[in-house]
Amino acid sequence: METMSTAGTDRDYVQSLERGFAVLLAFDEDLTNPTLAELATATGFSRPAVRRLLLTLQRLGYVANEGTRWSLTPRVLTIGQHYTATNARIELAHPHLLRLAERTSESASLAELDHNEVVYVARVPVRRIMSINVAVGTRVSAHATSMGRVLLAWSGPERITRFLEEAPLRPHTARTLTDPAQLRTALATVREQGWSLVDGELEEGLISVSAPVRDRTGAVVAALASSTSAGRLAPERLQTETVPTLLETAAALSQELGYTQRTQPHARDGFF
Repeated sequence: METMSTAGTDRDYVQSLERGFAVLLAFDEDLTNPTLAELATATGFSRPAVRRLLLTLQRLGYVANEGTRWSLTPRVLTIGQHYTATNARIELAHPHLLRLAERTSESASLAELDHNEVVYVARVPVRRIMSINVAVGTRVSAHATSMGRVLLAWSGPERITRFLEEAPLRPHTARTLTDPAQLRTALATVREQGWSLVDGELEEGLISVSAPVRDRTGAVVAALASSTSAGRLAPERLQTETVPTLLETAAALSQELGYTQRTQPHARDGFF
């Protein structure tokens, strides 16, 4: 993901565009039909500024209003559809996700790292095992998920250090790993063994395992995950029964993306 240092200078930065996206992103589970005042509070912008942004977004077809309440329109879905349509690995991943879900009888997901969070970019749900609504586009904490740890483990030493300095290592449960030194050690273990297992750190009773997906250069571009509940499968069984299938599926998807074993880097690469 580009930052301002790589994407251009301050002269190239369009603040009004940033503010427009901020208003769109303010709509969430808590603000499904907010008023102008509620959006102003959520974004920190003045009411006149929010009004102008809403009227512009309404003219473009992304929001609608009824009385004093505002809502998103289905047009916002096209933004995500454009990403899916232009990202070949998502299309290639679906058959692999389906096979993984069929072979494990558990939900299968593909995720990517966006700043300090993990974003679901493809998913095949089998049963509802999380209280949060997980769908394509859902964002979760990287430090508390097996997908996040896979993506961080191969992101490089500078990226890991930046993450540990910037990301809020919030305790989602009593089990969540929040100590930076311990998390760094956990990432080293993930690189060493080639996969990650996280038990009850994002949500009590949720267990997930993830493996890296590589492109033709050998870079880890996504994480493939299988999730279950503690009541269905103990971590030990998940490791012995699911991890081999997960690694096999991740390898097959990586191969479709052009990765060959010859390009695989050493397990540690001096990152830790």
